[in-house]
Amino acid sequence: MGERPRLQQLAESPVEAILGANVVELLGEDGLPIAPTVQTVITDSGQITGLSFAEAAELSKQLNLGRLPVPLEIIYELTISPILGAGFVNLSLKAGAIGIALVMLFMSLYYRLPGLVASLSLIFYGVLVMALFKMIPVTLTLAGIGGFVLSIGMAVDANVLIFERIKEELGTGRTLGAAIEVGFSRAWKAIRDSNITTFIVCGILYWVGSSIVAGAPVMGFALTLFIGVAVSMFTAILATRTLLRLFVGTRLAQRTNLFSPYLRRK
Repeated sequence: MGERPRLQQLAESPVEAILGANVVELLGEDGLPIAPTVQTVITDSGQITGLSFAEAAELSKQLNLGRLPVPLEIIYELTISPILGAGFVNLSLKAGAIGIALVMLFMSLYYRLPGLVASLSLIFYGVLVMALFKMIPVTLTLAGIGGFVLSIGMAVDANVLIFERIKEELGTGRTLGAAIEVGFSRAWKAIRDSNITTFIVCGILYWVGSSIVAGAPVMGFALTLFIGVAVSMFTAILATRTLLRLFVGTRLAQRTNLFSPYLRRK
């Protein structure tokens, strides 16, 4: 206890030398400086006078909050140009429309009648996928659009597998109806297995992206690819198969060359 006055004297000596000076300057939230004058020795507490109640409350809040001495660590950063909006959407729509049109043209010329059926199924596929994107909803970033475009390619690939199997069955002498049923049955196994592996990859990508930061671009890619592949399985079995069955029993069913690739017909 006897040492306390000595310690207090040591603490007060430097302060006494600056009495009456503005040695503390605070910057308010509005940018106006606040420079209180040291009028007495500060022991265990201090007091700033000359402020209204509202100003004192605001200053107290700012002093209590302050800035934490914690370094800023950037985990995820995304820069988007302010002109990316309308122009980006228009270019994406044009590119997608041109790509789908070229795919439909190739399918129709090469696979002939089944190619036309695949083109109709692809239109149904696109409408259904975009409706799901709207309902969920899904934000189409660059990565998300990439996943959607890739899913279109996989949807076309499923139809190619089906048509090749149908062509092989027709080559063995089966009727059109039998070739369609057997071709779908045998092609479905390959389509199912390849899409299951894609689903697994999408799940891993989505999990990895969410563990890094919420809303990472890879999450959009995984989500759009997953939805697109799932819908492609549905349209390949429902739309394409149903449309091809409509030709069974018609005059076109007798012209099996219309159901074979153009370059391979005899």
